[in-house]
Amino acid sequence: MQLERPVLQVALDFENLSRALAAAREAVDGGADWVEAGTPLIKSEGLDAVRELKKAFPGHRVVADMKVMDTGAFEVEIAAKSGADMVTVLGAADDETIADAVRGGEKYGAEVVVDLLGVPDPSARARKVAELGVAAVCLHIGIDMQMTGRTPFAELERLAKVCPVPVAVAGGLTSESVAEATRVGAQILIVGGAITKSEDIRGATARLRQAMESRTAVASEQFRRVGSEEVRSAFLKVSTPNLSDAMQRKGALHGLQAHLPRPDTKLVGPAVTVVTRDGDWAKPVEAIDRAGPGEVIVIDAGGQTTAIWGELASWSAHGRKVSGVVIDGAVRDLDAILELGFPVFSRHVSPNAGEPKGHGEIGVEVTVGGQRVRPGDWMVGDASGLVVVPRERAQEIANRALDVLEHENRVREEIRRGSTLGKVQKLERWERVG
Repeated sequence: MQLERPVLQVALDFENLSRALAAAREAVDGGADWVEAGTPLIKSEGLDAVRELKKAFPGHRVVADMKVMDTGAFEVEIAAKSGADMVTVLGAADDETIADAVRGGEKYGAEVVVDLLGVPDPSARARKVAELGVAAVCLHIGIDMQMTGRTPFAELERLAKVCPVPVAVAGGLTSESVAEATRVGAQILIVGGAITKSEDIRGATARLRQAMESRTAVASEQFRRVGSEEVRSAFLKVSTPNLSDAMQRKGALHGLQAHLPRPDTKLVGPAVTVVTRDGDWAKPVEAIDRAGPGEVIVIDAGGQTTAIWGELASWSAHGRKVSGVVIDGAVRDLDAILELGFPVFSRHVSPNAGEPKGHGEIGVEVTVGGQRVRPGDWMVGDASGLVVVPRERAQEIANRALDVLEHENRVREEIRRGSTLGKVQKLERWERVG
């Protein structure tokens, strides 16, 4: 395969063909060269997705992202007969499967691209499959790996230097990173979310095209994967429903009410945990002196009704720049706390306070709102509720929640253009049978 310039390939990883076709039209208008029927789309719609894409874009190469692992010639054949110009085969497949896929492609007019997803030594495997006759290889960082902050760039430059066939790259590319990918040798830039999740797909594609051709990054605030140092900023951008979706409906605290000075107030920070008894406010107050700026004090008071937190504790915590307090128990002085602007979540509100007896502990695992909370776990609260994120998964969940938000932004845009949620998602089609 000879390429005169870098190619922009739009990956259509939808579950519904109607949305894929609409997105593809906008992307092609914006400058996309090749159109990919993504693996989720093929699994959902079958090879009809390839047929319809070829029908809609006869002058563009259509890529069937089949990720073939066996029966190479047969699967390439059925994809080619459906209109695919290129078919992906996994680099983890046996050499004979890849060679057979190449032979099938030659017979039916399709080229084979080897996806190096999960291959331990991409450079060595690329040289081998090039000998088997493939048209290109793809250095692919899967979505689940992207969520932990992994990028393709460390390996991409090494691969491009030794590979005798064109190198494609896929894995969270944006208008900021495609320029770097092009500079280090990628010839096929495969972009999914940064195009298909955009509210303006045509404009997003044009910016990617500009970045590729100029080899100069075009700034993008969206579709970026955050690093560990950006977790707080990511959690401030997303909602607790976004987080719940990202965590497969896990992590939500139940039974606690939000007491927020404004509807848009957010509570975000690592937990400083406290366990105490009903009415014993000694340890909760002592925890204020241990909490650092941006942390959240999380108190297990057994769900009881005597207040263990009030106005003066809130002033103390506010002065130390604590982000807020979560109480599985009672708070009082709520009017003064709201006027102060200090975020509180509690199970109860009560004027009755107890005494500082000193029972309990600070910095231990607690149970609040039915959820286990450990020191350092991230607490995120807003008007919709509270979610706890395990500290070891904070970066991953932040990225997954941003991904949920970006998908929602695109659906909202389709609704704004005159569709409805039921039509966008084709709910009747996906209702469980039986």
